[in-house]
Amino acid sequence: MTDNGDSRTMGRRTVIGGAAATALAAAGFQAVPAYAGPLGKHDPRTVRLSVMGTTDLHGNVFNWDYFKNTEYDDSAHNDIGLAKISTLVTAVRERIAREGRTPAPLMLDAGDTIQGTPLAYYFAKVQPITGGHLHPMAAAMNEIGYDAAALGNHEFNYGLDILRKFQRQLKFPLLGANAQDWTTGLPVFPPYVLKRVHVPGERPITVGILGLTNPGIAIWDKANVENKIKFGGIVELAKYWVPRVRRAGADVVIVAAHSGADLSSSYGDALPVPENASALMAEEVPGIDAVLVGHAHQEIPERLVTNKATGDQVVLTEPLKWGMRLAVIDLDLQKVHGRWKVVARHSQVLNANTVAADPRVTDLLQKDHDKVVEYVNAKVGTCTEAMSAATAPWEDTAALDFVNFVQADAVSKALAGTPQASLPVLAIAAPFNRGAAIPAGDVSVRDVAGLYIFDNTLLGVTMTGAQVKDYLEFSAQYFKQVSGSGPFPSDQVTNAPTSTAPTGTPDYNYDILGGLTKPMSYQIDIAKPVGSRITDLQYGGVAVAADQQFVVAVNNYRQSGGGNFPHVKTAPVVYNRQVEIRQLMIDYVSTTGEVNPATFHTTDWSLTSNGSPIVVS
Repeated sequence: MTDNGDSRTMGRRTVIGGAAATALAAAGFQAVPAYAGPLGKHDPRTVRLSVMGTTDLHGNVFNWDYFKNTEYDDSAHNDIGLAKISTLVTAVRERIAREGRTPAPLMLDAGDTIQGTPLAYYFAKVQPITGGHLHPMAAAMNEIGYDAAALGNHEFNYGLDILRKFQRQLKFPLLGANAQDWTTGLPVFPPYVLKRVHVPGERPITVGILGLTNPGIAIWDKANVENKIKFGGIVELAKYWVPRVRRAGADVVIVAAHSGADLSSSYGDALPVPENASALMAEEVPGIDAVLVGHAHQEIPERLVTNKATGDQVVLTEPLKWGMRLAVIDLDLQKVHGRWKVVARHSQVLNANTVAADPRVTDLLQKDHDKVVEYVNAKVGTCTEAMSAATAPWEDTAALDFVNFVQADAVSKALAGTPQASLPVLAIAAPFNRGAAIPAGDVSVRDVAGLYIFDNTLLGVTMTGAQVKDYLEFSAQYFKQVSGSGPFPSDQVTNAPTSTAPTGTPDYNYDILGGLTKPMSYQIDIAKPVGSRITDLQYGGVAVAADQQFVVAVNNYRQSGGGNFPHVKTAPVVYNRQVEIRQLMIDYVSTTGEVNPATFHTTDWSLTSNGSPIVVS
C-alpha cells in the first residue's frame, strides 16, 4: 500500500515549453492566491501540493464518436478522451515545475474506466485483453503517468478475469477499500496507497490516497460478484480506513470516490447504504482533505463541505465525464509541530476542448483505434426503411420495437420445450440513445450498436398481469404531470424529477414494454398523478388480466434492481445465458441479412392527457 519513492519528476513529460501558460489559460485555469496568514499576507513557509484528476472516462482515448463515425461533438461542443487530458496534464506539470519549490503534482482517477465505447468493448469481448493485448485505457493512463485510480462500478461489467488483467497491466494501484471478500470482509483490492512527494529542502509530504467504489455493484453486476465480493457503504468504510491511513503516516488524505456528491440512490431501498454519498462522507468522516468525486457525471469545479466533527473544510470536485474536464485540486500546506498540515484548499476544472490531443497518446493507440473503427463500420446487413430513436421517449418507434423483438425472440427460442414455452413473451427496452438511427440500405455494426450502448446481458423472468401494470406505472413516473393537448417541447414532458432522481429521471430508467407474437398496447395519461397513469393495457387486443402469466425479457441491470423497478428483482428467472443484448442484435441482422420494421411491431403505446392524445415536439 506504500510507495517509498518520490513522486515522479517532470522528465520527458515536460514537452510543451512556453505553451503551458497559453494552454492552461485557454482551458480556464485560474491562478489561485496562496495561503494568506493571519495578517493577510502570503506566508513563505506555505507549500502548495496540486492533485489532478479524471473520472468516468468510460473507454474514451480519442475525441471520436464511434457510433457516428466522426469526431465527437455535443451541444456544448465538449471534446473527450485521454489524449486531450494528457495535453492538459503536461501543461499543469510544466507550470508547476517552473515554480521551483512547489512539489510535483499527483494524478488520480475516480473510476469507470474500461466500459462505455466500442473501443472498450472490442478489447473486452472481440479481442479480450486476457489474450495478451494491452488494454488501450491501461496504455494511455500509464503513458500519462497516473498515481492511483479508484474502481468504478462499470469495471465489473466484463467479469473479474478482465478486471484483474486490467489491474495487472496498470503501472499504478487500482484502489477499492470497500470491495471486500464475500467471506472474510477483507479488501480484495488495495484500499489505499501512500505517495511521498518531494519538497526541496524539506521533509517529503506523505499523501494518502483512499479509493472507494459504489455499493450498487452488488445489484448491477450481481452475476459477476455474488458469493465473491461484497461492497460496504462509502461512509462506513471511510470511517474505518481514513484513521488507518493517517496512522500509516499520511499528512494529507485524498479520497477518490466513485460516488456522486449529493444523496440519491437509483436502487431505492434495495441496499441499506446510499449510492451517492461523497458530500455526506466529507461531513461525517474526520481526517479527509479532498475528494475526487465520480459516478454522477456532473461538473463540480469546487464545493467546500465542513466536517461536523472537526470544523475543517473538505474540498470536493468532479470533472464531468469521458475526459471532458481535468480537475485540479490545490492544497496549501505548512509545517505544524514538525508535520505537514493543510491550511487552505481550492479546486477547479479545466476544459479539454481548448487543447489539441497529445500525439504521444494518439500515436501509441492509433492501431487499436483504427482496428475498432474498421470493426464498427463493417456491414452486417440491410434495412428496408430508416429507424430513429430520436422520439422514442415520447412515442412508439420502430427502433425500440426492434430492440424488444430481438430480446423477446431470443428468450422465446431458448424456452422451447420448457414449461414456460406456452406463455406469451414480452420485453422491455429503454431509449438509451436519442441520437441512434439505423439507415435504410446498408447497416453496419455501429448502426445497430448505437441503439444499445450498454453492455447488458439478457434474462427472462415470469410476471403476472398485475405486476406488469405496476411495472409500467413505475416507469411512467418518467413523465412530468401535464394537462392539455400541446404541442409540448419534450423537456416539458420527459425526465421528471423523483425522490431517487432529484435532477430528473434519466432516459435509461424509462422502460417501454412490447410483445413478441402479439403487440402490447397501453396509454400513459400524464395528466394523472404517478401511480394511476396506465390505461387500456392490452395484449393482442385483449385486456390484460391481473393473474395472467407472462415471460418478460429484461436486461441484467434491471433484473438486478437497477432503477428500483417493482417485482422484477424477485420474479422467478427462467432464462439467463449471460448473452449480451447488443451482440444478439448484431447477430440477428447478420443472420437474417435484413431488418424489416414491418415484421416486428411489438408495441402500440401513446401519451394522453385526460384520455385525449397529446403532441410532443
